[in-house]
Amino acid sequence: MKIKPLQACYPDFTKVESSEVFCDEAKNMYRQYVEAGLYKKLPQPALLIYQIKSVTGEHTGLVALNEVEAYFDGKVKKHEATLGEREKQQMALFLRWEAILKPVLLTYPPVPAISAWLDAFIHKNKPLFDTRFKNGKVLHRIWAVTDEQEISTLQEMFNKNVKSTYIADGHHRTTTMAMLHEQREQYPAFDFDHLFCAFFATDQLDILDYNRAAEIPKGMSGAQFMAQISKVFEIEPLEFARRPQDKHEIVMCLRKEWYSLHWRPELLAGMDEQNALLDASLLNERVLGNILGIRDVRSDTRVTYIDGSKGLEGLQKAAINRNKVGFALFPVHFEDMMFLADAGEILPPKSTYFEPRLKSGVLVQVLKK
Repeated sequence: MKIKPLQACYPDFTKVESSEVFCDEAKNMYRQYVEAGLYKKLPQPALLIYQIKSVTGEHTGLVALNEVEAYFDGKVKKHEATLGEREKQQMALFLRWEAILKPVLLTYPPVPAISAWLDAFIHKNKPLFDTRFKNGKVLHRIWAVTDEQEISTLQEMFNKNVKSTYIADGHHRTTTMAMLHEQREQYPAFDFDHLFCAFFATDQLDILDYNRAAEIPKGMSGAQFMAQISKVFEIEPLEFARRPQDKHEIVMCLRKEWYSLHWRPELLAGMDEQNALLDASLLNERVLGNILGIRDVRSDTRVTYIDGSKGLEGLQKAAINRNKVGFALFPVHFEDMMFLADAGEILPPKSTYFEPRLKSGVLVQVLKK
């Protein structure tokens, strides 16, 4: 992987009353923030070490530029389908901001030499800046690597050891930048040749579940719905809400009642190895599509996605209406995600949710040349 330093911008948090509010509003207020002088620019290009420290531990990665061509060459691999409307929205935002407010999160199998180098640099140098979120419980720290020899060492390690990466968060930013790259002759004043990336090894990330709530057709009773899903699931009532315990189990919330669902063996027996990994794909086809009539989960407003950080409480809240049903899925394994991406297969939209989360506006790539 050929990484490149960038001359990033970052907030002057000494002028900001709340880092949380500042970053939450960055998508709406970025141009106003710039005009108000709330951003600084690195005096020279640098590679940036990004560390997030929370109650779950420390998560360390490297922020750098990568050529967009690496995406077309298959070295930046996607594992989720994207939503066309979201890509249009992202394109409009990039052009309005003249910048990208958050790097694409890329993951790769751990490389001990890279991890050791980053840890050694952190312990020897003071951070460029740090800031806290979630009532001070989460600390984000940034170090700038500016020495030419140190940059060269990191570039060599990535080029030698990281042959491909997997998009953990930022599929829409990636595909939007790829679209703009193909249209770059229309925008000569912009750099659409590079992808703004944060490289975190898989041992620095956690995959959480991504759950769904879907509308039941008005003419379908609860009993009729249960009869339909019994054709594809073995159903067991639960005494209390809990998450799925393994792959191929889905936990369903219907009118405040909870059920454990397991795909019928004859259904899984007819699936090839790749598709059998994908509870989300099977759910989309066999339940949302065939039973609920939701044919395009990329655009149909009758399905809502709830990330795993919101817990089962978030799922129940989304499915609280009488005409809605909630499905909690088991988190996708890193190995499965990479297997599918390597095979050129993709998961449905909103199949994975990665922690920790990078914040919009903490590091910014300016697109205007």
